[in-house]
Amino acid sequence: MTQLHLPTDRTHRQHGLESRYPGIWRASQLAHDMGATIHTGYVALNQELPNAGWPLGQLIEILIDQFGTAELNLLMPALAQLDRRPVVLLAPPYVPFASAFQRGRDSAVSLLWIAGTKHKDHLWAAEQILKNGSCGALLLWQKQVNTDVLRRLHLMAQKSQTLFFIIRPMHAAQSPSPAVLRIALMPKTSGMQVNILKRRGANNDGPLFLYVNEHPYLSNRAIQPIQQPMLQPMAEMPFGARRQDRRSSIAAS
Repeated sequence: MTQLHLPTDRTHRQHGLESRYPGIWRASQLAHDMGATIHTGYVALNQELPNAGWPLGQLIEILIDQFGTAELNLLMPALAQLDRRPVVLLAPPYVPFASAFQRGRDSAVSLLWIAGTKHKDHLWAAEQILKNGSCGALLLWQKQVNTDVLRRLHLMAQKSQTLFFIIRPMHAAQSPSPAVLRIALMPKTSGMQVNILKRRGANNDGPLFLYVNEHPYLSNRAIQPIQQPMLQPMAEMPFGARRQDRRSSIAAS
């Protein structure tokens, strides 16, 4: 059997039928539709995504080997564009380091940290946040979540304009998912490597390397994978902090 190799057209030009029906695209193209997106903050990554940005009102999956090593570095440029609408960190692996989110008066991020310990509570909270629609972004960390739950959350996200990410372990790439976009993320010296596992449109040719600009809370001399600049372990909380204080902390701009 002869295998066909279609030429890749990375532009968002519309030809003939596509100009009449925006939801249709060629197999060699990235998808293009009327859905809203937000700039990722990385030009090279934008060029590899349908509609040139993170889609709003959709489920996006970030897959990573170790939680807290690179995901916030990838997402911070987009979170800073949400016009101070709250960013929800739901069940993050470490305590949010609020100061790292304040990169300037014009780009400060308002945070709502929801800890919790039970899986069902995390999912219930995610549903309520998506239903309410008042938050600019929702980041949910989960080690295990079944496809039916993902499908339910995706359907609820589509009724909002929330920037919605689920951060999962790398091995979850072997499981099916309704997410419109799945990205495998690996921290590297001075940046991160991104592999687009699933997107609407042509397959991705290979990994991208994204450089992370110097940040006052990051060391540009690090030779190991990027440290946790925005999430820190419970042990690093100030001495004498009470458990109820840690769980109820809300970092705002």
